[in-house]
Amino acid sequence: MIALITIAGIVGYKAFFSDGGGLSNLFQAPKEVKMNYVPSDFNPNLDEEKTLRILSQPEAYRQEFDRLVYDFNVALLFHVANRMALPDSLKRRLEPEYKRHHEYLRTLYFNDFVALKDTTANLYETWYSDNSNQAVQIFNEVAGKYTCFFVTQVMSTLLRVNGGKFFAKGKNVATPCDIAIHEGLQPMAERLKKKAEIMDFSASRGLLKDKVRKGIAELATYELRSRMGIDKTLQYKIFGFSVSETDIRVEAISVIKAGFKLDQYFDVTLSPKRGTLNIKLPEPTILSHEVYPRVDKLDVGYLAGINEKDMNERFNELRRQFRQDALENEHVLDKAKARADSVMQLMFGPIAKSINRNYKVQVVFQDVQTEMTEDELRRRGTEGVPPKVSSPKPVDAPGRSREKVLAN
Repeated sequence: MIALITIAGIVGYKAFFSDGGGLSNLFQAPKEVKMNYVPSDFNPNLDEEKTLRILSQPEAYRQEFDRLVYDFNVALLFHVANRMALPDSLKRRLEPEYKRHHEYLRTLYFNDFVALKDTTANLYETWYSDNSNQAVQIFNEVAGKYTCFFVTQVMSTLLRVNGGKFFAKGKNVATPCDIAIHEGLQPMAERLKKKAEIMDFSASRGLLKDKVRKGIAELATYELRSRMGIDKTLQYKIFGFSVSETDIRVEAISVIKAGFKLDQYFDVTLSPKRGTLNIKLPEPTILSHEVYPRVDKLDVGYLAGINEKDMNERFNELRRQFRQDALENEHVLDKAKARADSVMQLMFGPIAKSINRNYKVQVVFQDVQTEMTEDELRRRGTEGVPPKVSSPKPVDAPGRSREKVLAN
């Protein structure tokens, strides 16, 4: 009797008091999305060399970068759809649905990528054999931030899942996010990383075969000198216990000059109505960066040795720290602007006063999109032909050492 009364009470509550209840819904099966996972390989048709070229020079190839993001993200969505065995009717809706997100995603990808990659340091990255490889790592980091978001949004919209949940069976069942990251993004990034190592090695060896003589038109307005060091310990472990260590301490002094490339853009105009002499300059950039490294400590363990790659990585890491500190903490570009304004006032102020004693000098900075020269295009092997789209990027390898940066 107690059991019958309990069951009757539960049925009555479900029928009349529960959300969305009612007798009509009492005996209906819950509406749930059921998926049957099937094996599928992610093999997008990508030109790896052109992809790396785009990632190494994102500002020069802005349109190609946007197309790279579009093609790669669409390829990820189709791979997820193939693994989930979605019908063709839903697959046809994948690309139109993604287009609703692409406009803001392409801006997020580009801004984050450029913010993390110092595009003015390509010469140094190439010399240290780390330009393309670093670009792949950064792209992998940026894409990892947004892949789960847009894949989940698109799939949830197409499948109309309730509360973001669905039931699945089959081989290697995972969420759409996991499939996109672990079966699409990371493997493709690893393949790009291997190609990047080859390209970086070749570019470093062929960077400077002869002396380069070129005329420049630059205005250096700010110089920063600083000192910094890195302590690093390389450990050799057996069964989790450290049996040998190698200690390295590398210090360096840095000289960074910031200013303006006047061959990109420089204009002087007179505005009688406003009473101004207008001087237009391009946005400031780092014109030169000289780093002088010195090894202060090198204690090599009997098992944990050190090779030339470790030393080059330490030198390049120091160089990056110098530039990051100069840009983010010292604000060298802003100081270059302020100094340029005072220099222009000093140079052109007397000219403006000679025209009219009430005239003033006004300095304007503007971002100028310059086309790449024929020599630069020829050096890259493109000769004016825009690269086709490619994609992905790699992740940081797990560290085996402890490292700290010391700045003065």
